[in-house]
Order: sequence, then structure tokens, then C-alpha cells
Amino acid sequence: MSDYIALIHKEPGSDYGVSFPDFPGCVTAGVTLDEARREAQEALALHIDDMIDDGEAMPEPSSLEAVMAERENRDAVAFLVPAPARQARAVRVNVTLPEDVLAEVDRAAGSQGLSRSAFLARAARRAMNDAA
Repeated sequence: MSDYIALIHKEPGSDYGVSFPDFPGCVTAGVTLDEARREAQEALALHIDDMIDDGEAMPEPSSLEAVMAERENRDAVAFLVPAPARQARAVRVNVTLPEDVLAEVDRAAGSQGLSRSAFLARAARRAMNDAA
């Protein structure tokens, strides 16, 4: 796979936001720069998983010159995030959740620009990492 450009943005009084010019809607954030960088890797992996699930083609990586030529990107710091080398096949599962929890999951996923599946996968990975 390829490396994709991620942009770190910082507004006064906010966390470090990360976006991917080649993947509109793929955004994340971190309280620290290191956390933002780690979250960027996870966000890109989940976004690509969703695209594969939906049968979408991966975009060609943009050049740094092209990305930084855009006025809205000029105040950002660019860094490269490697796309996952191997994509695991997605498997459909049937999960039962209380209605109110499912509604909260959908709201939280939407506010983070994630699908329900991507949100739940991220939550599961975090829980497993925390347990390790």
C-alpha cells in the first residue's frame, strides 16, 4: 500500500485535529501531537476498511506540493501515514444492543465521521489495547 498525507491543524483552546486530503471525512484528533499521530494511523486504517467493505477504490496519494498549494492547508503541518499493508477481510456479524446504546453509538460515530462498524471496531481495538 501507499503512504498518505495527513494534516495536523491546531486552533487555540482545541486538541490537535488531523485530516486526510485524499480521504474526505476521515478525521481524528489527539490531546498531544503523539496521540494525534497514533489516532491518525487508526483512523486511516478504519476508513480504508470501510471503503473496502463498500467496494470503493483507493485513491492515488496526492503530492505534498499539490496538498500544500491549497490555501486551507497552508497553516497545517503535513506528515505521512502508511496505509495498512494487509487488509483483513471484513466479516459480517450480528450483534444485539439496547436501542439507546445503539442510538448513542450512531451519534458518536457520526460526530467523528465514522460508520457504525468503524466506530465499534475502533472501540473494540481500544478496549483490547487497554487490557494488554
